Amino acid sequence: MGVPAIILLAVGLAMDCFAVALGLGTTEHIDRLRPALRLAWHFGLFQALMPVIGWLAGRSIEPLISEFDHWLAFGLLAFVGGRMIRSGLASGDEVVSTKDPSRGRTLVILSVATSIDALAVGFSLAAIGVDIALPTIIIGLTSLALTLVGLMLGRRLGQAFGKRMEMVGGIILILIGLRVLISHLFA
Repeated sequence: MGVPAIILLAVGLAMDCFAVALGLGTTEHIDRLRPALRLAWHFGLFQALMPVIGWLAGRSIEPLISEFDHWLAFGLLAFVGGRMIRSGLASGDEVVSTKDPSRGRTLVILSVATSIDALAVGFSLAAIGVDIALPTIIIGLTSLALTLVGLMLGRRLGQAFGKRMEMVGGIILILIGLRVLISHLFA
């Protein structure tokens, strides 16, 4: 997997962070640099660690799945992307938290929630034999950066685009899954 594909993958995964940050940026809790950096750091850290955990689990069973690994990678990425699209299409009001989301339990919950999809991606990367070091760094830094961008835009644009950005992330993940499948079937 080349650097451009890894960057697209990282952007797709970071759309959850971006969407959440966009919404949180409209609150009065993330109005200073310190809470913004704290939130971005944790989102980036969790996004970087989850693929490693998935990759380690995937490497241990790789010999058993090598004949259908490309289908597995496509299926996982399509599943995650589909969930993101479905979530982006869902209607309903978001619950507004009265606690500072850049601290304590709320921060951990948000960090896990925005990075759970990265676990499946890590498993997929192991299934297709990709080394995890470079994707981990790119995914973490991209998530950190897009979280900061989302917070800044959220302050100016409000919550109008949060759901749409999650859909874009889902589409990117599905397209990457298709690329993996097509490149393996026709290589």
